[in-house]
Amino acid sequence: MCADTPETHDYKSTLNLPKTDFPMRAGLPKREPEWLARWEKIGVYDRLREKPGRKVFTLHDGPPYANGHLHIGHALNKTIKDMIVRSHQMMGFDARYIPGWDCHGLPIEWKIEEQYRKQGRDKDDVPINEFRSECREFARGWVDIQREEFKRLGVTGNWADPYLTMDFHAERVIAEEFMKFLMNGTLYQGSKPVMWSPVEQTALAEAEVEYHDKESHTVWVKFKVIGTDDATLDNAYVVIWTTTPWTMPSNKAVVWGEGISYGLYEITGRPEECWARIGERYLIADDLAADVLGRARLDETMYRRLCDVTPDDLRKIKLQHPLAGAEGANGEWDDSRDFRAADFVTDTEGTGFVHCAPSHGLEEYELYRDLGMLEQVITYNVNPDGRFRDDLPFFGGKAILKPNGKEGNANAAIIDKLIEVGGLLARGKIKHSYPHSWRSKAPVIYRNTPQWFVAIDKVVGDGLDMHGRTIRERALTEIDNVNWTPKSGRNRLHSMMEARPDWVLSRQRAWGVPLTCFIKKGVLPTDEEFLLRDPQVNKRIVDAFEADGADVWYADGAKERFLTGIVNPDEYDQVTDILDVWFDSGSTHAFTLRDRPDGSEDGIADVYMEGTDQHRGWFHSSLLQSVGTTGHAPYRNVVTHGFTLDAKGMKMSKSIGNTIVPEKIVQQYGADILRLWVAQTDYTADQRIGDEILKGVADSYRRLRNTMRYMLGSLTDFSEADRVDPADMPELERFILHRVAELDKIVRDGYAKFDFQGVFQAVFTFATVDLSAFYFDIRKDALYCDGDTLRRRSARSVLDILFHRLTAWLAPVLVFTMEEVWLERYPGDESSIHLTDMPETPEAWLDAELAAKWAKVRTARRVVTAALEVERTNKVIGASLEAAPVVYVSDADQRAALQTVSFEDVSITSDITVSGDAAPAEAFRMPETDGVAVVFTKATGDKCERCWKVLPGVGTHAHPGVCGRCDAAVSEISG
Repeated sequence: MCADTPETHDYKSTLNLPKTDFPMRAGLPKREPEWLARWEKIGVYDRLREKPGRKVFTLHDGPPYANGHLHIGHALNKTIKDMIVRSHQMMGFDARYIPGWDCHGLPIEWKIEEQYRKQGRDKDDVPINEFRSECREFARGWVDIQREEFKRLGVTGNWADPYLTMDFHAERVIAEEFMKFLMNGTLYQGSKPVMWSPVEQTALAEAEVEYHDKESHTVWVKFKVIGTDDATLDNAYVVIWTTTPWTMPSNKAVVWGEGISYGLYEITGRPEECWARIGERYLIADDLAADVLGRARLDETMYRRLCDVTPDDLRKIKLQHPLAGAEGANGEWDDSRDFRAADFVTDTEGTGFVHCAPSHGLEEYELYRDLGMLEQVITYNVNPDGRFRDDLPFFGGKAILKPNGKEGNANAAIIDKLIEVGGLLARGKIKHSYPHSWRSKAPVIYRNTPQWFVAIDKVVGDGLDMHGRTIRERALTEIDNVNWTPKSGRNRLHSMMEARPDWVLSRQRAWGVPLTCFIKKGVLPTDEEFLLRDPQVNKRIVDAFEADGADVWYADGAKERFLTGIVNPDEYDQVTDILDVWFDSGSTHAFTLRDRPDGSEDGIADVYMEGTDQHRGWFHSSLLQSVGTTGHAPYRNVVTHGFTLDAKGMKMSKSIGNTIVPEKIVQQYGADILRLWVAQTDYTADQRIGDEILKGVADSYRRLRNTMRYMLGSLTDFSEADRVDPADMPELERFILHRVAELDKIVRDGYAKFDFQGVFQAVFTFATVDLSAFYFDIRKDALYCDGDTLRRRSARSVLDILFHRLTAWLAPVLVFTMEEVWLERYPGDESSIHLTDMPETPEAWLDAELAAKWAKVRTARRVVTAALEVERTNKVIGASLEAAPVVYVSDADQRAALQTVSFEDVSITSDITVSGDAAPAEAFRMPETDGVAVVFTKATGDKCERCWKVLPGVGTHAHPGVCGRCDAAVSEISG
């Protein structure tokens, strides 16, 4: 060694450096399945059910459909549910979660029919129960696949015994719930326009419909005025406008508006290509006349307004269908058309007159229903497959839609015929929002067809009249007894419930629970005896369903089996329609929450949680079903999440190629990263996800993991003998405990309100700002270098407190990582963070006065840290311990706060001076921090070889090259 080289000593072995085997690299994709297997082996979910004396908390699972792999929306949905369940369990509840699946209905039928088509088989040639058996096996297969995919996301629940709508008991209860409407008189058969899918050949509910842009034909059609003695109006035409030319053969009326100004317009000139004729007169709403005549290629020089047409004038008019008297029409349209006022007519678009085909429009249907004129205006021109009846003149067999959902030949044929007979004034096309089946994606039509309905405005007794006299009234009242997250969910469902029509229950399909009822032959639907209402018959049916499932309804001799000995089977017909699957899922509360021992104690769920589309779906049907059978809502809280979009905010679509599959995220990053994305997101709005977003999530995860790793390393060998009572701790530790107490309330309140983003942001900020960048940074010196001091033992006691709370607070989100962290300290075959509760945090830890003082300290520390960073950047110093700055503080209270703490330790400098003098002009200042300025000076003395502080007296102690503090620590260690 050279003479001028100072001698150094190796004191590393005397430092209390962190020791842990906890890896910085998580390796989640590989390791997560190991924890899943471990939880299943030790039976975590079942063991939690054994904890005594807890209040039951149930989240009722809105059943996903068992017909395909999970998409990102499934992952979002199930993860939120899991965080709700886990957080409430850890807050002291018996939080139960029974996963469920929707197993009946058209999507599964569709898949089986696709298989048949590939095989050249005809579904109608297959015995119905054979077909239903194939549907059942298809659903069962997908339940098994989806169950494993959900479990891989870390979702806890009773996976061994989920609820399935196709289970025999479930089918029994669904039928039983249907019979309650049968027995209370709200069930009826009616023939009215419903949304109908020609492709799927069944009625659809609003919840089964989605709206997409569609280009439609639009036509302006002339109805000739007849039956008036007013020469001015004689041979004039009322002009209507429609975007559904295919409804023209079913036209029975035209209606007008009482408050609309109408005029009579005469054609005085015309261009060469125009269907209007000089001298023709048209009745049109004045505000729309220029637009209508412009569509006919007429400018304002080619027509004149002759006169007003008053309501009295209109009441004297009758109209003639444009196809009346057409050769080959066989008198189909010769009857005059009804012409009257109606409330729904406006002059904002069209012509001010509305063509009415009550078989294909709900408003028109309701108008003529209320007038008692349905028999005169209802037609049956459209078959279930969307083709016109074969004997309809001109258009028989024409298709509104092709089997693939594309435009058929009906519209073109009707437009051509209207042109031929001189009934068309103008034509065009329009792009507008139009209802489509969410399953087949094909457009739907309104079609009059006999269906089964629940009357939601009929007075119902049977002891259920606690909140209102009808199902609608009770539902509207119950909505206000529910807590909605976000609050906008209440308004959305309320407005839907206010405006909705009667509930269409029937579907013309095969795979589902049948409408278990019988109708008397030769009796009208309006007759009291039309429906068989017999408790004995009902009991036979539900007992058979319980034993053998709903297939028994379709077995040979089913009618005789259920009716013989009670009524004469020959007098009744058996209904073969199936129930809308929304009735199935709307009934799940009955056979899951009410009937299962692991359901809820009163049959009501604490939480329903689904996507915002379920305001018109599951939330809606469940409320209708429950108030109709119990008089109350099936839920106390309804939580709604938005839709998942790609990174650019676009809706995910296979055709665009921007879909993200949960399985790929799990394989690349691990399920905890996907779960953390959910926790960082405001799920109540639409969320975005993409590679860059996930990379940002992974970075947050690494920072949290580093925090947990630091604590694990510093807590090695910590024991109860090391624990210090909070009252005996230094101020800094007591301030951190104050922050813990504050955060504990935020976390518990946030979890109780399902605000996972708020919880995570609060915990993450605490871990990264309060701990890593502040407390850990300050106490690193004491933890590494102190001997067995009160300061070090206090710091380790706080770290132990932090460990137990951070792992518990984050366990509902990072289910795998927090288990890994927990097992690092508490290994064992039966150990799991998920078997613990969030530790209770004493109220006494809160100390507002101390917190206010430390807020002043932290403010000053930020200025010191920023000043030293300038010197480090300028390479004046290499580390903050080389500094001994002077801090000028103008506020006396803040100055006193700094002088009563070890501000040099807080600032991580070797020395520091706090002054009340005026700061020199060259002092470092921060614009956002008034009254604090820093002048940099270097620390004097020598650098301690053990703690690296620069202090006077280094090297004057028993152990060479160290300061007094380190000398005492080394002496303590060496014996």
